[in-house]
Amino acid sequence: MKEKVEAALEKVRPFLQRDGGDVELVEVTEEGEVRVRLTGACGGCPMATMTLKHGVERAIREDVPEVKSVTAV
Repeated sequence: MKEKVEAALEKVRPFLQRDGGDVELVEVTEEGEVRVRLTGACGGCPMATMTLKHGVERAIREDVPEVKSVTAV
């Protein structure tokens, strides 16, 4: 599942990088929880929560439906 999540992140990464940020995969648990770290401009952005839920999580769950949740660490 980790490889599928990485592939999904590659789809959203260019959009984050365009704004000076990025996303890093920290962990995929056996329970289906994905933990990511928003870096660069995304790390301290007030819109980071929306970016995580409406951008990163949506992309991951579309490509990897077995993912239960995506959280930032």
